Amino acid sequence: MSRAVILVDPLPRTLDLIMEPAVRARLEALGEVIVSEDRAMSAEEVERHLPDTVLIFGQTDMPKERLDRAPKLKAIINVESNFLPNIDYQACVERGIWVITPASAFAAPVAEAALAMALDLARGITQADRAFREGTEAYGLEGNTDTFRFAGAPVGLIGFGDLGQAFRDLIRPFKNKVRVFDPWLPNEIIERQDCEPATLDEVLEKSQVVCVFASVTSENEGFIGAREFARMKQGAAFLLMSRAAVVDFPAMIAAAASGHINVATDVFPEEPVAADDPIRKSPNILLSAHRTGGTRDAFYALGSMAVADAELIMKGLPPRLCRRADPATAMRMRSKPVTVS
Repeated sequence: MSRAVILVDPLPRTLDLIMEPAVRARLEALGEVIVSEDRAMSAEEVERHLPDTVLIFGQTDMPKERLDRAPKLKAIINVESNFLPNIDYQACVERGIWVITPASAFAAPVAEAALAMALDLARGITQADRAFREGTEAYGLEGNTDTFRFAGAPVGLIGFGDLGQAFRDLIRPFKNKVRVFDPWLPNEIIERQDCEPATLDEVLEKSQVVCVFASVTSENEGFIGAREFARMKQGAAFLLMSRAAVVDFPAMIAAAASGHINVATDVFPEEPVAADDPIRKSPNILLSAHRTGGTRDAFYALGSMAVADAELIMKGLPPRLCRRADPATAMRMRSKPVTVS
C-alpha cells in the first residue's frame, strides 16, 4: 500500500496550540503524520517525503520545483493565517492543489475586541480610569466633555473581509450608519450588509469611528498617513485592528498626540514592541499587544477548521470552512509572517 504522508510544519503554531486531542486524532487518521514543531522542517526532510505527501499543514516553501516532486499533494493548509509569497499559487491551481487558510477563526474575537475598544475610545473609559488613579478625575458632564455615544455614531470601515463583516454584524444593535471602503469588493457585497460603499476620503471625513481591517498588499502599504488623519473629524476614534503596515505609524502617533483624534491599535510595525518604544508613552492611544484574535477558542478553531476541510479534500470534495488562496490576490499580499502566537 502506498504511503499517504501528512507534513506538519506549523511554526509559529504548534499542534497543542491549535488542536484538541480529538481533533489531532482525526488528523492522524488521515495518514502518516510527520511533525516538526520546535523548528521549521528542514529542506532535507521536506524533500525526502515530498513524493508521498498528500497534505501539508503549515507555511512550508512550495515553489514549482517542489510541486513537481509532490505528485500526490492535494492541499497546503496554512495555519499561520497569512498567505505568504513562498508558494507558486498559479501552479497549485493548475494542478488542483488546494491552498487554504482557516484565518476566519480570528474574525469573531477581533470584532468583539474592536467593539470594546471603540466603546472605550468613544466614552473615554481608560482615560477616565487613569485620571482617577492620578487624582485628576472629573465628575458628571465635566468628565464627558471629550466623549461621544457610540450608539448612532457614523462608522467607517476600511477593509470588509472576514474581520470587517464580523464587526458589522456585531454593531447592528447600535444602529450606526456604516460606510465601507474596500476596492477589492463590488458594491453589491457591501450593500447586502446594510452598508454604504464609499471612497477612502468619505469614510475618513464622515465617520466618528474609523476601523481598519485591511490586509497589507503591494498597493496599499502606508496608505493611511498624515493627509488621511487630517481629514478625520476632531475627536474621532481610529482603530487599527488588522496590519500595522497599512498605516504610517509616526503620522498616526502625531495625530493622536496633537489631540486631533484618539487611537487604539492592536498591531505594531515590530513585535514584540521594544521596551523603550515611544508609543508606550504616547498620549491618546489605547494599546493592545496583538492579542485581540488570539483567544484559546480561536486557536482551537484554526485546527478544527483545517482538519475538517482536510477530511473533505481527502474524500475528493472541496473545502467548506477555510478561505482559498486566489493567485490574483495572494501574490499581492505583503503581511509579515506571524512570530508570536
